[in-house]
Amino acid sequence: MFRNLRMLSNDNYFGSNETGKSQDNPPSDGQLLDAYSQAVINVVEKVSPAVVNIDVQRRVKSSNFYQQDSGQEVSGNGSGFIFTQDGYILTNSHVVHDAYLIEVTLSDGRSYQAEIIGDDPDTDVAVIRIHAPNLVAAKLGNSQSLKVGQLAIAIGHPYGFQTTVTTGVISALGRSFRSRSGKVIDNIIQTDAALNPGNSGGPLVTSHGEVVGINTAVVMSAQGICFAVPINTAKIVIPSLMRHGKVIRGYIGIGGQNVQVSRRIMLFNELSADTGIFVMYIEPKSPAQMAGLQEGDVIVGFNGQPLSSIDDLHKFLTPEMVGVRSQLTILRRNQKLMLTIVPGQNNS
Repeated sequence: MFRNLRMLSNDNYFGSNETGKSQDNPPSDGQLLDAYSQAVINVVEKVSPAVVNIDVQRRVKSSNFYQQDSGQEVSGNGSGFIFTQDGYILTNSHVVHDAYLIEVTLSDGRSYQAEIIGDDPDTDVAVIRIHAPNLVAAKLGNSQSLKVGQLAIAIGHPYGFQTTVTTGVISALGRSFRSRSGKVIDNIIQTDAALNPGNSGGPLVTSHGEVVGINTAVVMSAQGICFAVPINTAKIVIPSLMRHGKVIRGYIGIGGQNVQVSRRIMLFNELSADTGIFVMYIEPKSPAQMAGLQEGDVIVGFNGQPLSSIDDLHKFLTPEMVGVRSQLTILRRNQKLMLTIVPGQNNS
């Protein structure tokens, strides 16, 4: 009798064969792949109704000084995604820049002409708008919370093919990429989710169905190296694009990337944050060069406020700061210094 009770007690503690299989046997490869597939399917079903195809027409500019255009027309194609239910769409600047005709096709086949609301070549972000009923808007996420290695899903219309989906991971963060305006876009997301011509302007999405980037470029000579503008960068410029049609910003003329500051250096220099902006290069004759900033410096503060990212610096460089003497807090060879800088104006 006691023997039977002891055996029953062991079964209850460790789990019987019938109720404890999930504890004894880890998920099979097939189950893991099914779960991965279902996650991607869920995201596509949630986000794809907001993804649009964009067809544009441009007039070719003439090389003749007295003739504004040559009379020739070229067509282009890209992607975008609805981010408000009243028809505002995010895409890349290079998709719609200088277009005189923009046609947007929704996932359900409806087509509408769109107008350019705002265009910022320096961040490769543009806002266009259509007037249509029953629109589905994508949810914007937080690109600052991304981790290298997490799942990334790209949705777009490459070559006009409707709703093409590719998957990969976040390969790297904090990259710099030169836009078509010649300015460097900082804090770019690198992913190996395959992109093709026509994917530009489409969303880069997390497994939760939140947009964290705007797909912008692919390195054609390489495999698995693609880039997206962080959605947090887009969030900064959207209000100005919708209000003024362009971005008027202060600028100091650097290219940089976010870096971590060691706790020892942070404590030694009495810093309030453990992050900064590593200065990779400085534009000639820029406010940064005039202020004495050097390549290799780490910017950790602006006017006494700590900087946690490049996006933070952009937030401080408002139009009101143009021409105003300001103070940069930097680390140079791990020593804290203060530099006086006068931001210039960068018109987009």
